[in-house]
Amino acid sequence: MAEARIRRGGTARMSSKGSAAGRGGRGRSLKRQSWVDKLIEHLPVSEATLQRMASWTIVGIFGAILVAIAIYLGLPEVARQQAADMAARAGFEVEKVEVRGVERMDELPVYNIALGQVDRSMLSLDLPHVRQQMLKLGWVKDARISRRLPDTLVVDIVERDPVAVWQHDGQLHLIDVSGVVLQSVSASAMPDLPLVVGPNANRQTAGLNKLMENAPALKPMLAGATWVGNRRWDLRFQSGETLSLPEGDTQSASALVNFARMDGVNRLLGRGIVRFDMRDPDRFVLRLPQGRVEEKPMEGATSAAAPSSGEEG
Repeated sequence: MAEARIRRGGTARMSSKGSAAGRGGRGRSLKRQSWVDKLIEHLPVSEATLQRMASWTIVGIFGAILVAIAIYLGLPEVARQQAADMAARAGFEVEKVEVRGVERMDELPVYNIALGQVDRSMLSLDLPHVRQQMLKLGWVKDARISRRLPDTLVVDIVERDPVAVWQHDGQLHLIDVSGVVLQSVSASAMPDLPLVVGPNANRQTAGLNKLMENAPALKPMLAGATWVGNRRWDLRFQSGETLSLPEGDTQSASALVNFARMDGVNRLLGRGIVRFDMRDPDRFVLRLPQGRVEEKPMEGATSAAAPSSGEEG
């Protein structure tokens, strides 16, 4: 009987544990899942992968904070300067300057800017800044600055083309087609270029070139032009005559074409006439050296423009 009691007790204890286990199992099976658990279950990655991703995200945020602190404290600049110093000690330092493309301008200003970089590490060169300094020179239309390791700074210059001499306030300046002043010139060393006279005449040089393209036969004969009243041109020819044109691009071009046609037929230039006035589209005015003035209707002037010097007067 003692054995029976022992077995019954053992059986009772086992049954009690089994019941508890059963209750525990039923408790786990009835636990409700949160929306986060459901979302994780539907993701196409394992739970271990998610944990690694979360860990790297935390590391990335921490690293970004460290980089921001380093930038705030100026540590990258210090590192760059140390790298530049090391490069210079290793022989990567500007010792030579090579300038290309300079034909008409004075090279000295270019070298003055470039030589400011000598004895500077090749890594610390501020090439955009050097280029901007070059572009401030009147002659320089464009510039390209580059390194040639181990020790050479290369400067490629694109020069502006001079097209005229601008006379203003008693000074003579060489200018390009856009009116940029290239350099001063002396009256004793005038280049073989047209002379433009008057305030803002340099800014009208492109318009003058376009105007003369309407009469290519007259363009080589042009000695100079005066921008009058900031609105129209007086053209001076190498033979000494002056042609007064009307205002407006279309009107002046039409008058110049008409004058070129008359000159081609009747040789108006080089016959002693002081001035041709075409400001009025209906009249053609000729001024002779004696001070006499003759006016002719434009159509009459084009059909029979003075076959002799007496009729021209």
